[in-house]
Amino acid sequence: MSDIRLNRLANVLVNYSTKVKAGDWVHVNANWQAIPLVKEVVTYVLRAGGNPSVSLESSDLNEVFLTHAGESQLKWTPPLDMHMIKNANVWIIIEAPENTRVMSGIDPSRQQTRNLAYEKWMETYMKRSASGELRWVVTNYPCQALAQEAEMSLADYENFVYQATFADQMDPVQYWRNIHDEQERLVEWLAGKKNISIRSPHAELTLSIAGRKFVNSDGDQNMPSGEVFTSPVEDSVNGWAYFNYPAIYQGTVVEGARLEFERGRVVNASAEKNESFLLKMLDTDEGSRFLGELGIGTNYGITRFTKNILYDEKIGGTFHLALGSGFGEAGGGNESSIHWDLISDATKETEMHADGELFYKDGRFVV
Repeated sequence: MSDIRLNRLANVLVNYSTKVKAGDWVHVNANWQAIPLVKEVVTYVLRAGGNPSVSLESSDLNEVFLTHAGESQLKWTPPLDMHMIKNANVWIIIEAPENTRVMSGIDPSRQQTRNLAYEKWMETYMKRSASGELRWVVTNYPCQALAQEAEMSLADYENFVYQATFADQMDPVQYWRNIHDEQERLVEWLAGKKNISIRSPHAELTLSIAGRKFVNSDGDQNMPSGEVFTSPVEDSVNGWAYFNYPAIYQGTVVEGARLEFERGRVVNASAEKNESFLLKMLDTDEGSRFLGELGIGTNYGITRFTKNILYDEKIGGTFHLALGSGFGEAGGGNESSIHWDLISDATKETEMHADGELFYKDGRFVV
C-alpha cells in the first residue's frame, strides 16, 4: 500500500512548485530508487495535461564514468542533456542516492573537468530559470543512504522529510502558500537596500546588494524550502566567514571551511578536513572564487542537520554563502560551472544590518 504522504508530495511538486499546464513538456530526472515517487508525479503530470518524459540515474554509474572516462570523455556534454535544458518547460529532479560518499575516492581534478563540460549547460539553465521559461523543482525521495547520512532510521527519516515538506498535512499546498506570504513581507522590507553587514562569532562580512533583490524561496524550486536569498554585487564582499556546518559538494565533505574575501574574491581559504578539495574547487574557473549567493534560512521546522544541502541551507537560524554562479532573477552576474553552498550558524551573538538598520538577530528576523 502506498504512503498517502508520497501522493501529497507529488501533488505539491506538480501543482504548486512547477504549476504544470496542458501541453508542457515535463522532464523527470530521478534516481532509480525513487520510482514510487516518480509514478505518483507522472500520474499528476498526466492529469494536468502535461507530457512527461523520465530519465533514471544511479550514483554508482556516475562513479563508473568519473573513474574510467578519458580526458575528452570528461569534457563531453551529452546532447540529450543539452536538448532537455534548452527545450523542456518543466524539470522535476528527485534525488535518492545509493551511497552519499560514492565520489570520495575520485580525484577532484576529474570532477573539476566534468564541471567544465557543463558550462554551456549551466549558462542555459541559469538564463531559462531566471526568465521563468524553465520551471523546475528538486526534492528527495527518502532512502536508506540519506537516512543513514542523517543518522536516522528510514522510518524516522521519512517522517522528517514529510514534515519538512508538509506532506503530512491534509492540504500541504495551502501551507506553502502561507510560507510564501510571510517571506514576501521580509523580501519587501529588504527591497531597495544597498549594504548588508553580518557580525557573529562565525563571520565579519560586509557586502553590497545595490540593484539586487532578495528572492522568496517558497517551495517553487526547492522542496522543502524556506529561505530568502540574493546574489551580492560581485566585487563588494569583504571580510571573512567560518562555516561550522560540514560543507558537502559532489559527495566530498569539507569541514571547518574558512574563507577570506577582498573586493569580492576569495583571497585565502582553509579547512580542517579536505582542504585540498576546497582549494581545487575554488580554482575551477574565473567565477568560482566569487560569491553567487547570500541566503538566510527560515524553515524552523527543519530542526536538525542531515548532511543534505536541500534541507540544511533552509534551517531556521542559519545563513549560507554560495561560491560560484549567481542568480539572474536576483540580479546576479557571476558565472561559474559550480554553485556550492556553505552554511553557518547564526543563532548566537549574531546581528545583520541593512543600511545600518538591524533586521536579523540571533537566528530570527526582527522586522
